[in-house]
Amino acid sequence: MFGLGTGEIILIAVVILILFGAKKIPEFARGLGQGVREFKNAANSVKTEIESGVADKKDTPGADKTLS
Repeated sequence: MFGLGTGEIILIAVVILILFGAKKIPEFARGLGQGVREFKNAANSVKTEIESGVADKKDTPGADKTLS
């Protein structure tokens, strides 16, 4: 992962623990997880909207004709 070894990852984790403290890290992780979940839901809703628009266009008679 990004060319980091075990020692470097442990060092980064210790520095983060010292900077933010043990109480803030779970709150940060919870917020990050919620943000990722909301992003996935938004992406899925956009995908569904696009797919339904394409399906509606296919079902419309004369949809494959181009305007001149």
